[in-house]
Amino acid sequence: MGCNTCGTNGCSPAGCGDNGHCSTGGCNRKNTYDWMSHLDIGSADNSHLMEISFKNGAHKDFYANDTSQHFDQGDLVAVESRNGYDVGSVSLSGELVKLQMKKKRFKDGTVLPKVLRRAHNKDLQRLKEARDREKETIIRGRAMIKSLNLNMKLSDVIYQGDMRKCTFYYTADGRIDFRELVRILAKEFKVKVEMRQIGARQESALLGGIGSCGRELCCSTWLSDFKSVNTAAARYQNLAINQAKLSGQCGRLKCCLNYELDTYMDALKEFPRKADSLHTEEGKCVLIKTDIFKRVMYYSIPSARGRNSITAVPLDRVKEVLELNKNGEKPDKLVDTEALLAELAAQEVKFADVTGQIDLPAEKRKKRGRGNRNRNRNRGRNKKSGGSGNPRNQDNKQSGQQRKKKDGSPEGGADKPQGQKPKSNKSRRNKRSRGPRRDNKQGPAQNSGRGPKSDKRSGAKPSANKSGSNRPPQNKDPKNTDS
Repeated sequence: MGCNTCGTNGCSPAGCGDNGHCSTGGCNRKNTYDWMSHLDIGSADNSHLMEISFKNGAHKDFYANDTSQHFDQGDLVAVESRNGYDVGSVSLSGELVKLQMKKKRFKDGTVLPKVLRRAHNKDLQRLKEARDREKETIIRGRAMIKSLNLNMKLSDVIYQGDMRKCTFYYTADGRIDFRELVRILAKEFKVKVEMRQIGARQESALLGGIGSCGRELCCSTWLSDFKSVNTAAARYQNLAINQAKLSGQCGRLKCCLNYELDTYMDALKEFPRKADSLHTEEGKCVLIKTDIFKRVMYYSIPSARGRNSITAVPLDRVKEVLELNKNGEKPDKLVDTEALLAELAAQEVKFADVTGQIDLPAEKRKKRGRGNRNRNRNRGRNKKSGGSGNPRNQDNKQSGQQRKKKDGSPEGGADKPQGQKPKSNKSRRNKRSRGPRRDNKQGPAQNSGRGPKSDKRSGAKPSANKSGSNRPPQNKDPKNTDS
């Protein structure tokens, strides 16, 4: 987003560095828009008054142009100051300056400082050095304040164009004795120091920021006068008294609470004041909340079950019930629900035909794996056949039989030696839970499934079992019967 005063070639700002304020009419905050500036009409007013803005609208002042030069809006000029000169940009000129001075309550005979000349390259170079020095000054100034244990907060620092004077803006709860601080600052930065105390709202306007609405702060863009805001403005608008939501960045109540207050006050004039409770044959109805712009009031109606029901009552009906209660009468019901339902049924609900206008994207479904389906099927088959519930064992059996058929060996394990049982295809988990099989008569216990293991503590060597069965090998020599 660019503007005329940035000197840009296109839509991207070149060097103003304050891109968010270009939409307000220039690179300065709180600008007064001149509706006649874009027209080729010469000004009939030969006023020599000008409004000069410093540091992108951080502060403004009025000056008199006694020179023969003509300055347009946005031109950089050198102006008089108490200690040397300062450099700023022309933000307003002509008849609008008189209106601004009247708004600021300037008297007619006030002597104004003068505009010296158009700023040249040396003035602009010195101004850039002053702006670059401000950040370092803020950091060192805050460190000095902390070392002196002063209860104050340094908000901003602004150097004069000729770097002879520096203004320190700070916030504090009360009066601060900063005489020692001024001596240290003047000795450190070699400039004349001016301390200026500001409030919390002025601090937010000076620094700027983004509000909870997503836009720039009103106080830093266009709001110049601050009006008092209290919690009554929130109550009239039926807002919850939540300090976190009603407070702005300055810690005070938001200024925007006053924007729509007059509209709410005008709408509330039609509502009756003493309508907190209404009396009917059903019982006492208590007011819960009020929708001001819909002209509806919500009442809590007692019921036989013990739980109250909340009913929306139009404003006209509330006034009718109030008149009946004043005369000592009570209506049967607060709202005639049958008539209301009949009225709603009489209204035709029309739906718009959006065929071909709105196309919903196709729903992407994830492909479901088939592994779970196969497992569930195998479980059902195993239960019917009476086999083990583990599908992996069944798959292992089938694969083993297929391999034997390919090799040409007969089924049923006929090639195995007699007296030995075929291997069990139970899972390792079942073998571990079952534990090793011990037989004192035949020999030492052997580990099933994974083969024999040696006992490192006793130093005994495991016996070889070539057949791979779970039983330990039998001793052929009857004399060797050591267990």
